[in-house]
Amino acid sequence: MDGILQHFRKEEQPFIEMVMDWAREVEDLYSPKLTDFLDPRQRFIVESVVKGSGLLVSENGGFDGAERKRVLIYPDYYEPTREDFQIVVFDVRYASKFLTLEHPAVLGALMGLGLDRAKFGDIRLKDGDVQLASVSELSTYLTANFTSAGKAKLSLTELPEREEWIALEEVWIEETQIISSLRLDTVVAALLNIARQKSGTYIHGGKVKVNWRVVEQPSFELNESDILSVRGHGRYKVVAIEGRTKKDKIRLVTGKLE
Repeated sequence: MDGILQHFRKEEQPFIEMVMDWAREVEDLYSPKLTDFLDPRQRFIVESVVKGSGLLVSENGGFDGAERKRVLIYPDYYEPTREDFQIVVFDVRYASKFLTLEHPAVLGALMGLGLDRAKFGDIRLKDGDVQLASVSELSTYLTANFTSAGKAKLSLTELPEREEWIALEEVWIEETQIISSLRLDTVVAALLNIARQKSGTYIHGGKVKVNWRVVEQPSFELNESDILSVRGHGRYKVVAIEGRTKKDKIRLVTGKLE
């Protein structure tokens, strides 16, 4: 246990222990375990914990290239199918001729229903169309209760055919940074090509998120698979930490979402 925990943040320990419980459950019952929707960092932890245990991991978020996905942990004899992930994709209908729904309004309305964020996946918007992925057990509840977002009145329709789902092509431009440390202020300064003092101002001002959570500590240390967003500057991810240079600097591969 300690050997695994030393590679992760202290605040991630409860999730790691949960993943270990999932793995033990699969080993004891010799049957698959399906998680709710997990973000990329959480899936990285699942793969790291399960790796070497003899168990296997597959993931699916409904949409192609989904950011949030459900994970299936299973014994090596098992062959997962798409149906195992129990995901439903909804078309969200509203009066798009008169107003435009934005992602925050849809997400806020869902959270306003008292739902756990892990129960639904990506929310996709394109040319006035809105679609969202959810765990299938919430299908009836969402259809009956998710009826408004902001000023928009909503109606939900399940879309069983993948051909009808919104396809978004994400393009990440990778770049190698040579930095002195993995501190958040140092990495943000390198990504935005600004002074570290200015990146610290962004962080203290609540403008920087790591894995979808506001982080206001400049000394916060980043790890592989972390997703960063800086208000007004876009989204970034830590692709790989490739060791140190001869001058003991860190070689960091990052990606920027175009």
